[in-house]
Amino acid sequence: MLQKILLFTLLCLTQLQAAPQPNILFIYADDLGWRDTSFMGSDFYETPHLDQLADQGMVFTDAYSAAANCAPARAALLSGQYSPRHEIYNVGTRPRGQAKDRKLKHIPGVDTLRPDITTWAQQLQKAGYQTASIGKWHLSKDPIPYGFHHNIAGTHSGSPPKGYYPPHGKVPGLKNSPPGEYLTDRLNTEAIQFIKKNRDQPWMVYLTHFAVHTPLQPKKELLKKYQQKKKGKLHQNAIMATMIQAVDDGVGRLIQTLKDLKIEEQTVVIFYSDNGGYGPATDMAPLKGYKGTYYEGGIRVPLLIKWPGVVKAGSRSSIPVTGVDIYPTLCEIAAAQLPEQQILDGLSLVPLLQGKPHETLQNRPLFWHFPAYLQSYGGANNNLEQRDPLFRSRPCSIVRLGNWKLHEYFEDGGLELYNLKDDIGESNNLAQKKPVKSKQLHQLLKDWRKKIKAPVPTKKAAENPPSQ
Repeated sequence: MLQKILLFTLLCLTQLQAAPQPNILFIYADDLGWRDTSFMGSDFYETPHLDQLADQGMVFTDAYSAAANCAPARAALLSGQYSPRHEIYNVGTRPRGQAKDRKLKHIPGVDTLRPDITTWAQQLQKAGYQTASIGKWHLSKDPIPYGFHHNIAGTHSGSPPKGYYPPHGKVPGLKNSPPGEYLTDRLNTEAIQFIKKNRDQPWMVYLTHFAVHTPLQPKKELLKKYQQKKKGKLHQNAIMATMIQAVDDGVGRLIQTLKDLKIEEQTVVIFYSDNGGYGPATDMAPLKGYKGTYYEGGIRVPLLIKWPGVVKAGSRSSIPVTGVDIYPTLCEIAAAQLPEQQILDGLSLVPLLQGKPHETLQNRPLFWHFPAYLQSYGGANNNLEQRDPLFRSRPCSIVRLGNWKLHEYFEDGGLELYNLKDDIGESNNLAQKKPVKSKQLHQLLKDWRKKIKAPVPTKKAAENPPSQ
């Protein structure tokens, strides 16, 4: 009897080792807030297909982007590095806001992901994957040199060049779009076609939607539905609702494709957002802030991962995770090697997905660094703009350790300390009441900046040389 058990166990292990590498469908939404899906608590937007994925996989309640706006978040995602390493701090490198309002000379950084940085897509290519970037790229003129065999719509642009309806201009793969075709639908169709073409080999699709980034343009046939729907207390924007449903409908089409091809059980599905929601159109309450701020509403985002046979259905994790963790996670899922000569700042989430305790992940600090300015929307939610009507973000560094989060603002050295367990809305600054904790986290932040060589703006704006 014992021999039979041992033989069965050995056979299972052999089959597991010989199992093909799983396909990876990575759906990356743009400006989708922490509560902008039904499974995260929206009372107006409808995401039934994402809700089903959440029921089948693991939801990370304390998932973060590595930056509060698009380009640096994507650079961190692709490089596995915090912003001071890849040096993309903002969308573009020019100063933001009015010169008279900036107290410090910002650190411009760069606007293109350096070609010497190895991406996870390149590592997956080496491991035998066919890779596609479909949708927003934003890190250079073309994603192909960064590890993708196939590119649809990927350029340096951060928003749809001509909006969500044709004509799309000189955008790869979209030049002959039929009239009235909604861009989100087209990107989903392109992803489906790539999957069908590569069904017999390992593939990785990076489906990086422009939605729900501005311009806010509805999927027209859905607009009446949401205009007639009862408004929620949290969410009410009908146009945003149609854009979110278009993303979700695409998820449904993609999952049905996997079922039709009989590869659903061999496919890992990841759904993630690049930063917090667009302040004038949505709300992340009880979180404070929105896209562009380093309060929770600007950086905490929805994240779910479905991995059949590995992730327990309906599971949740409250361990804080961030964008730089995606690189080692994808490589471990794909059995791809990590780059030998490149520092990675993140940790693989595979142990969490397997349901194993992981003290290092649970007890490590997370960092953000933004040595620049981002101008205000004007009249957005959460009364932030009443506190600072000029900027969403001023130069700052942030650290989260356990339930504690510390902000440091470089213009005046101001510190803000919050206990997120008791005060998820970051309304009660404890920096003066908890000086020991403030000092501990501030030192941790300063040590990290020194180690990573993060540039801190110190030069007064008045010292800026005149424009040439």
